[in-house]
Amino acid sequence: MNSIKTLCAALLLAACSSPKQETEVIASTPTPSSYEFLIGTYTDSPIQGINHLYFSPSENILTVETIAGGIANPSFVIASKDGKRVFSLEEESGTPGGQVLSFARNPEDNSLTLIDQKKSGGDHPCHISISPNEDYVILGNYTGGSLSVFKVSSDGMLEHAQTIQHKGKSVNPQRQEKPHVHSTTFDPAGKQVLVADLGTDKIYVYDFDCSQAEPLRLSGEFPVTPGDGPRHLTFSADGKEVLVVEEMTASLDVFAYENGILTPKQRLSLLVEGFEGKVGAAEIRLSPDGKQVYVSNRGDANTISVFGKRPSGEYVPVQNISSGGLMPRNFNLTADGKYLLVAHQASNDIVIFERDSFTGKLTQTLWKAELNKPVYLFRLEE
Repeated sequence: MNSIKTLCAALLLAACSSPKQETEVIASTPTPSSYEFLIGTYTDSPIQGINHLYFSPSENILTVETIAGGIANPSFVIASKDGKRVFSLEEESGTPGGQVLSFARNPEDNSLTLIDQKKSGGDHPCHISISPNEDYVILGNYTGGSLSVFKVSSDGMLEHAQTIQHKGKSVNPQRQEKPHVHSTTFDPAGKQVLVADLGTDKIYVYDFDCSQAEPLRLSGEFPVTPGDGPRHLTFSADGKEVLVVEEMTASLDVFAYENGILTPKQRLSLLVEGFEGKVGAAEIRLSPDGKQVYVSNRGDANTISVFGKRPSGEYVPVQNISSGGLMPRNFNLTADGKYLLVAHQASNDIVIFERDSFTGKLTQTLWKAELNKPVYLFRLEE
């Protein structure tokens, strides 16, 4: 059962036991600004699945409801630009792998209607990306060590186009005994796809050509420091840099990016001086104004690190702050950059921070939503 705590009003309301449920605290304010997110989760019961979050700070409303129950471990969920088509996965193993699913979303009530589902082509799919024209989706299969491409028809049907199996390993025998594809990311031009493989310690660059039956072709392989475990990445606002979060060493690597070529520029730690304990860097996001970079770290750290960029082009630490919960696997910012929401897998909550638009620094608010194992936040555009 999902329950919501809105601590600002110092009230706790119990949600009813139902696949669709919400708790809200309301203060009368006209024409409020509001934000909406889709939430991917790990599930422990049939009524759990994909969730929808609504946040209106001026009204003091924070709600979460389950909009698609009965989906096993929909740990990653994205939507089309208009929000009417949703893609998710079931992070499971089997033959051949987990599942990729497409839904129609009704923006009026946020309901999801399943359109199609296909086998992912590898065990434990953990990431989805969508092409700029929204006619292809690409899955990263973590345990399978592969990536799969699906063509999306105008009515949302999925057609398997290609599966690429990575090979190799790296220095950590427990975590890097074979490939582990952790993310697939289109470059700003939509001409290349960058694939972070935690198991092989490499970033793979694939040319993307939708006119081909198999649209991906390997262009280059770029190694990171052995034992890093590259997980997720993002591009700078001008598209000339790639910023990679290294899960196993809790590091941020900055690469120059030109014509599909990655050139190392800078490396920064997510750890405060003297830190001892387990780490697990997870998500990386660029602020909507392009001024700051945010990175989460799990393990014993449970932090959000903030980095700014000097006029010289050098990235510098701005802040290292507690994430407000346990295991901040994912987080996201509102479109206006005023708030940052952190999803905690282990403490079963989403914590909201205010963001200073000039410095980029975060301040934890009293808004908190409780739900079962939230692990991904996708921002729905207004």
